[in-house]
Amino acid sequence: MADELNISPPVAPVEPPRGVLSTRVDEKGRLKLPAAIAQYLADAGEKKVFVTTLDLSTVRIYPLSSWRQTEAMLEQPGEDTEARNDVAFIAYHYGADAEVDPQSRVLVPTNLRRELNIENEQVYLRCFKQRIDLIPGPAYERMLAGAKTSLTEKVKALEKQGLK
Repeated sequence: MADELNISPPVAPVEPPRGVLSTRVDEKGRLKLPAAIAQYLADAGEKKVFVTTLDLSTVRIYPLSSWRQTEAMLEQPGEDTEARNDVAFIAYHYGADAEVDPQSRVLVPTNLRRELNIENEQVYLRCFKQRIDLIPGPAYERMLAGAKTSLTEKVKALEKQGLK
């Protein structure tokens, strides 16, 4: 019946890989995506991405569909219009559209990789909030140390809120 009406069956959302994956940015600024992330993007039908930073400490790789949502949020009026404009300015200054190549590589814009000193360096990737975060080694170590601080208290507080 669905075929007769030319209706496609609903598509299940594609789940991103969990965990933190290690990789490198080569001397030409190409980020080699781990197989799990490359497969996630392929399964989601996302070959094009927007590569940028919003905080000058991590790189954000947005599938274009996700970047469009972020763009729309940044374009909304409100009391924080100046902050939104500044964040958008940084995103566009350092960002660029990119495509996942046949070897599962993504080019990180030159000014961004030099600003974050990630050329020919090990980096860490995690899928989070409909994007892929690229975390340079030193920033990763700082984030890990910060996450460990008062961890027992954080877990207890979150368990009171329903963490299992």
